[in-house]
Amino acid sequence: MLIYTKQSVPMLSVQPKGKQKGCAGCNRKIKDRYLLKALDKYWHEDCLKCACCDCRLGEVGATLYTKANLILCRRDYLRLFGTTGNCAACSKLIPAFEMVMRARDNVYHLDCFACQLCNQRFCVGDKFFLKNNMILCQMDYEEGQLNGSFETQVQ
Repeated sequence: MLIYTKQSVPMLSVQPKGKQKGCAGCNRKIKDRYLLKALDKYWHEDCLKCACCDCRLGEVGATLYTKANLILCRRDYLRLFGTTGNCAACSKLIPAFEMVMRARDNVYHLDCFACQLCNQRFCVGDKFFLKNNMILCQMDYEEGQLNGSFETQVQ
């Protein structure tokens, strides 16, 4: 069973006097004035890094994520383990880090956000219509209206 934890990364302003702390990353003594405490261990600022992108976690925010023995930044945690659900057009999984388009309760990959009759992709500001969970361009919607096929609301 994989367990995820979200941890705060407090930066201690000054290392306490006396015995120097050992770094959990490199196992050397921390002689720096500043150190980080995360996962109940002490770290050099340079040693507490994301296992994927190598970013310094003390610089990207006050939160880190752990799962499957990995220490990760938020972006990489979501990329590896997060999901936002399935695309309403293609039914494939949408990773949590991916940009999406939304129409009411439906979520779409950017590439899937197109008229489901003629496949015309929508640009910012284009008018689209949603009928029976189908996205339609204005021309296909109006053609359906003329044929008496359906009625819907403009998005």
